[in-house]
Amino acid sequence: MRVGGVDGVPGGWAVCVLSGTGRARRVSWSVLPDAAAVLETTAGCDAVGIDIPLALPAGGERRPAEVAAAARLGTARSSLFPTPPEQVLAARTYADACAAAQRITGRKISVQTWNIVPKIREFQRVELPGSVVEAHPELSFRTMAPEVGFGSKKTARGAGQRIAALAGWVDPARLLGGLPGAARLDDVLDALACAWTAERVVRGTAEHLGTPPHDTIAV
Repeated sequence: MRVGGVDGVPGGWAVCVLSGTGRARRVSWSVLPDAAAVLETTAGCDAVGIDIPLALPAGGERRPAEVAAAARLGTARSSLFPTPPEQVLAARTYADACAAAQRITGRKISVQTWNIVPKIREFQRVELPGSVVEAHPELSFRTMAPEVGFGSKKTARGAGQRIAALAGWVDPARLLGGLPGAARLDDVLDALACAWTAERVVRGTAEHLGTPPHDTIAV
């Protein structure tokens, strides 16, 4: 089995590709500049989980997949930024994006959402293979360890909780030993969580929140 996990980082993407099964899986890590490079590196994977919206909302309504994911996340729903409509993706400034969002949805977008617009654009411009699925790391962590009250991933406690959750699936100490220098711990843990979801997709145990086949978040 070969699965990939992808999470955005400043200026690019953190990518892990895991081969094999069980705790003896092998991993390769990359920090890549764009979506095309991500797809090239993960080509041949049985499934790839990517933490970025891959579908756009229809009109002013929020995507059904995000509504379902937000309900599942509960108090952590703020970690899921609403996907802006296509007209917002065409904006070149935050002010223009807010104006477009206001016209279509009645609400401006947050600065956090604006910051991921370039990354959403990247994956709208490439042809995605059927092996690629949208994932959300916080959903993945809360599904693999539902009894844990996760702290912020930016804290030592939150990072430790996520490493402990992953330890039920892989050997994090071994997989994290060869990280590229440009990688940040929270991003690589998120990439591993996306790979966990990708493996569930391959095994047929993943849930697909939303409206198949085009608007889903796998978990």
